[in-house]
Amino acid sequence: MTLTANWSYPTAIRFGAGRIDEIGQACAAACITRPLLVTDRGLATMDITARTLDLIEAAGLGRAIFAEVDPNPNEANVAAGLEVYRAGGFDGVIAFGGGSGLDLGKVLAFMAGQTRPIWDFEDIGDWWTRADPAGIHPIIAVPTTAGTGSEVGRASVITNSVAREKKIIFHPRMLPAVVICDPELTVGMPRPITAGTGLDAFAHCVEAYSSPHYHPMSQGIALEGMRLVKEYLPRAYDDGTDIEARAHLMSAAAMGATAFQKGLGAIHALSHPIGAVHHTHHGTTNAVCMPEVLNFNAPAIAGRFDAAAAYLGIEGGFEGFRLFVDEFNARLGIPKTLTDLGVTDPDIDTLVAAALQDPSTGGNPVEMTPENTRALIEALL
Repeated sequence: MTLTANWSYPTAIRFGAGRIDEIGQACAAACITRPLLVTDRGLATMDITARTLDLIEAAGLGRAIFAEVDPNPNEANVAAGLEVYRAGGFDGVIAFGGGSGLDLGKVLAFMAGQTRPIWDFEDIGDWWTRADPAGIHPIIAVPTTAGTGSEVGRASVITNSVAREKKIIFHPRMLPAVVICDPELTVGMPRPITAGTGLDAFAHCVEAYSSPHYHPMSQGIALEGMRLVKEYLPRAYDDGTDIEARAHLMSAAAMGATAFQKGLGAIHALSHPIGAVHHTHHGTTNAVCMPEVLNFNAPAIAGRFDAAAAYLGIEGGFEGFRLFVDEFNARLGIPKTLTDLGVTDPDIDTLVAAALQDPSTGGNPVEMTPENTRALIEALL
């Protein structure tokens, strides 16, 4: 089977090995003539980034990069990026990297022509309508990991470093105009990042599938996304050059982010404040939280996961699925508890309050309360 295709759902996606070569064509399709490539510090000096900049320059589009991006991007990164973007007269962003580079790049394009502060566009009610649509610049997204799926999302997660809270900034036009999913760009990922990002995609699918909201398209996408991660993440983890496995994981990442239009839940409600306060890797934090959240939600989701387990080839229905997640985490080197992950001396009251305020809480199939959320965090520690 040839793993190459052109997709237009949820946006225009150029999928396949080697398709980074089309970055100049993608800029033309998005009407970008002077792009700023936005990535993180770690990627800034890597060969895949240099090669992409070479391709952009060869297309007559200049050579500009902004890489002052923290692992959990914050408002200071946004301010610094906007200063560079506006001073340079750029007319579009190439968001390049994992979740941090993609999220910051999307926000810079969104904020390019706005006059209000970024927190005025948090994903609350209709706050997105406060934005001036004419001030939103076009975005091309190029993921270099296979996890967050931010390349097909209409939002970015930005940390408020003062409040130490992760905020979701949303606008429909933050959806990139063109996405290049080239699995060759993920070949160099270290094993722990391969595992953490792959399990991030898996968590997106699990939570979307668990959500009580009605969205049958997302439900089907979530189910197949789980299968792809189950089948191909161990292969990519064992052999980072397995391009077939890398390709299927890139698909699963985009599928997870598409599916969670149906909703997220307690996994993300917990991992957002834990990551904001303790600076843990988002996908790995999701993986650590997943087994206990499955236990927490069991009364509401056992029946539907009986069906999912059958589709995934897992014996034992929901109980078998729960056991599979424990074994899958262990197989991929995921810490067993938050303490093992490095969360020491946590302020549980602060984490509980932040989790209950997180937008993901509303998609959990079991109502989260101060009491049961505290018990959940204590179990995870």
